[in-house]
Amino acid sequence: MPDAPKQISLTIDGKPVTVSDGTTVLQACEKADSPVPFYCYHPGLSIAGNCRICLVEIQGAPKLQIACYTLATNGMVVFTTSDPTLKGRKDVLEFLLINHPLDCPVCDQAGECWLQDYYMRHGLYDPKFNEAKTKKPKAVPLGPTVMLDAERCILCSRCVRFTDEITKTGEFGIFNRGDHSVIGLHPGKTLENNYSGNVVDICPVGALTDRDFRFKCRVWYLGATDSVCTGCSRGCNTVIHNNRERDWRPHIADGGRVMRLKPRFNADVNKWWMCDEGRYGYKFIDENRLAAVQVRESGAQRAATWEEGLGRVANALAALRQAKQLDRAGVILSSHLTNEDLFAAQTFFKKLGLTNVVFQRPKPGKSDQLLLQADKSPNARGAQALGIAEGAQALLARAAKKELKLLWVFTQDLTQVFDAALVRQAAAGVELFIFQGTNANPTADMAHVVLPSTVCAEKEGTLTNFQGRVQRIQAAVLPAGDSRADIAICQLIGELLQVELPFADAASTFAQLAAGVPAFTGMTYANLGQSGALLRNGTSH
Repeated sequence: MPDAPKQISLTIDGKPVTVSDGTTVLQACEKADSPVPFYCYHPGLSIAGNCRICLVEIQGAPKLQIACYTLATNGMVVFTTSDPTLKGRKDVLEFLLINHPLDCPVCDQAGECWLQDYYMRHGLYDPKFNEAKTKKPKAVPLGPTVMLDAERCILCSRCVRFTDEITKTGEFGIFNRGDHSVIGLHPGKTLENNYSGNVVDICPVGALTDRDFRFKCRVWYLGATDSVCTGCSRGCNTVIHNNRERDWRPHIADGGRVMRLKPRFNADVNKWWMCDEGRYGYKFIDENRLAAVQVRESGAQRAATWEEGLGRVANALAALRQAKQLDRAGVILSSHLTNEDLFAAQTFFKKLGLTNVVFQRPKPGKSDQLLLQADKSPNARGAQALGIAEGAQALLARAAKKELKLLWVFTQDLTQVFDAALVRQAAAGVELFIFQGTNANPTADMAHVVLPSTVCAEKEGTLTNFQGRVQRIQAAVLPAGDSRADIAICQLIGELLQVELPFADAASTFAQLAAGVPAFTGMTYANLGQSGALLRNGTSH
């Protein structure tokens, strides 16, 4: 085993702190709960040391030092709030704002701008510069996702380092000299790599803004809920930002409930980043939703009540159970369902005596070497850990041959995975075709009964990524229309069939799951915490 790093001790604002050798003063200050301001520094990027706002006073040094680049040494004494330090930061801010436009009211970054924050904390100066500001390009599209306002840029170079070091696509550069320096794209380049949206996240000011989010909602109207991306099997940790303005000003707030997704740090999964596919794939939460029960009559679907829809399903299952023909019923679960949903469905069908239960993954998509996975399943590992067989091909083939009387499909549009003709034949080959899911699609259009269910942004639960890491999701918005949680739907049908399920919600379902499934033994919502926990049977599959 490698030797443990050497420990050194220093004093920061009168507080002793011990850190590993090689730690910067900025990092030591954060550990000592004496954080210093910064723009160019980012823990996931190389150190540039060019914004100069992280100035600190170090005893014995002839002048102020930048904390991001200076290494802590044994016995060092640091002052983060001394008069020289605060004056130095004020001077740096004045330089940064010399050519900065005074357009905060119309800037999309207003409310989460580090220039605003640090000016209120360290600036508040009387400006000495009376000349006209240097004009630079404004509202320049850099690609499909990002807009540049060069006048607002403080040349921190975070975006340059991100595309050089993380994506290694190298689109950005800093051009010209002095106060004519600008951020821009190299000739012939556009910003359209798989992670372009991350440059907006790391831009500390309003220079780089998200074209999808621009002018949709003021950030102080946003609610924030920790969650997990369901775009692929990576399970990047995210924050869902929803529009709270809709709650009290619905006549003004247009558009969907969810405004944007942002990455949330998890050292074991996605670090600080997320891909554009997941970032901009949130619109299914609000668009094209199944919001009411539908039943088919005379070849067409019509709106119905939950009582009617559940009754049709329960009556068909009761008839098969009475005739001892439950082997002629098939269930296709989805790898988009939570562990709790899968366990509730598995428990219900097992108690009912229905054994033809499988799960299906979506069609594979693109991948890369950073985060993006070809498997677009957020929870295939969870289904495997629960012991659910994989693959719907055989059940569809049996249904197409009229060997099944009932087929129940959860969430997934099977026409995106299998030949559409096979799915149509399967739907036509059974007496009752049930679709339980979130969004309208060709598979739902074929169903005799449609049961609208909630998306992950509307419910509590857990998902298991491809590494076997179980992670929490939480409800950010209320269910759309008359949709209901999959657990609740199973419970309601169970009641009609006198099949009692031993849980009432996601939390009690997970408790039962952890008690009965070895891979989840010992897990609770509390000990999953912010970063999740690995299945007991390994970290890879």
